[in-house]
Amino acid sequence: MTTSSSHPFSALGPDCVLDALASVGLYGDGRLLALNSYENRVYQVGIEDGKPLVAKFYRPGRWSDAAILEEHAFTAELHEAEIPVVPPLAVDGRTLHAFEGFRFAVFARHGGRAPELSDPAVLEWTGRFIGRIHAIGATRPFADRPALDIDTFGTESRDYLLANDFLPPELVDAYRTIAGQALDGIRRCYDRAGDVALQRLHGDCHGGNVLWTDTGPHFVDFDDARMGPAVQDLWMMLSGERHEMVRQLSDILAGYEDFADFDPRQLYLVEALRTLRLMHYAAWLARRWDDPAFPAAFPWFNTQRYWQDRILELREQVALMDEPPLWPV
Repeated sequence: MTTSSSHPFSALGPDCVLDALASVGLYGDGRLLALNSYENRVYQVGIEDGKPLVAKFYRPGRWSDAAILEEHAFTAELHEAEIPVVPPLAVDGRTLHAFEGFRFAVFARHGGRAPELSDPAVLEWTGRFIGRIHAIGATRPFADRPALDIDTFGTESRDYLLANDFLPPELVDAYRTIAGQALDGIRRCYDRAGDVALQRLHGDCHGGNVLWTDTGPHFVDFDDARMGPAVQDLWMMLSGERHEMVRQLSDILAGYEDFADFDPRQLYLVEALRTLRLMHYAAWLARRWDDPAFPAAFPWFNTQRYWQDRILELREQVALMDEPPLWPV
């Protein structure tokens, strides 16, 4: 395992961040605030004689340059359509820059608060903008960014955890069995849904990536943008008991369908996509465990209790995936 001191981000100190910005003509005034991000490193930077900016340093080795630029192009396309997203700023005609082995982009700073997802008006308003994002996202596919699918989010996640000995020996068989049952359940959900169209998505569209102001929502962090079913950008807005999720989805779709059609067969995928996210999240933590930020931020990961809870969680998901969708299809 890579040691903390040799992790690539260990070289990204404040001086490196400021020098990287200076390399593209943006000179910091010494104010530097690390923002809440683990996959990448994101900083709010005070700029001499200018407004503060946000600098995002991409995790080395995760995306190709082409995939990052495709994300940038997608957000620019949405921004040009007057959809409230935050695209990277072009500096000297480029949105992606490199400095001492790091790739980075610069964004305007946009504040906001968490959306009140219990408010039907907020859900409908949010749904309208997701519908507009999807109307544009459906016009053409990504060429360099991957799809959300069973193999990459489910099978590969299970196999990585088992191959790298993250689970306690006494829980390996239980995890292997329930993960296999979960994957079978996911496949049944996809079979019931049939041939669902894939399109460009935000990919990680939950309340934490929506900033709310008096003028409405701003969608941020398209780092997980990929191809997938439209419902992937809807289900993470839902929470609570089944009857509450039914009402929330109804409110979202009331706005969404003003701009984009929704195939109700995708409702068969809600619990399958939730299960894939849970499996992928556990493997994501494992894959990033050599990054010193992760043990500090997630001290409960990789404990006996953690894996017991994940096994129970997957058992619950296996049962949920065999329940009817949120409303008849």
